[in-house]
Amino acid sequence: MKLDKHGVLEMTEMNYAPNRPKTKNPIKIQDLSFRDGHQSIFATRGRTEDMLPVAEMMDNIGFYSFEMWGGATFDTMHRYLNEDPWERIRTLKKHIKKTPFSMLLRGQNLVGYRNYADDVVENFVQRACDNGIDIFRVFDALNDFRNFETAVKIIKKNGKHFQGSICYSLTEARMGGETYNLVYYLEKAKQLEDFGGIRWCCSYSASL
Repeated sequence: MKLDKHGVLEMTEMNYAPNRPKTKNPIKIQDLSFRDGHQSIFATRGRTEDMLPVAEMMDNIGFYSFEMWGGATFDTMHRYLNEDPWERIRTLKKHIKKTPFSMLLRGQNLVGYRNYADDVVENFVQRACDNGIDIFRVFDALNDFRNFETAVKIIKKNGKHFQGSICYSLTEARMGGETYNLVYYLEKAKQLEDFGGIRWCCSYSASL
């Protein structure tokens, strides 16, 4: 695709061959069907057995990762599906061998609705690593990154990938509020960089 002239778009021929050259910095796409897909559409009532028929097909698509755990999926598996959340990771790993697994972690809240003690956080994150989670997308509802520190320590200790997320909200429609403005979000991004040697992504929840 070329933009040699302002407003003029020229399409170049696409190369779909399996041996096509790889880009230096490709766009990485994470699929959320196994976590947010059924959480948002089916109120987290998707069972592990419902995911197995498509697991291997999904694995062959070439996604960067699957976000398949965390968020509200953990407690609802206990309360409504009579399933073991840890077993879901292990079962899907048997069918998905090429694509890394990602989870959504609520910082010090883990997958619950309150702040937990440091030793609980450390052991929970360790068990997630042991059971097969490769990428941790971590957020705090108030963007208080002090609530990342304990979890990130264990993520890095295990050589896993930490994605620090910024929750996005507005106090005014044009991002000019007294608190949630461009300066606020730039500062939060810098704070994430201070964790050292991490790549980070932004997830958002807009509230107008």
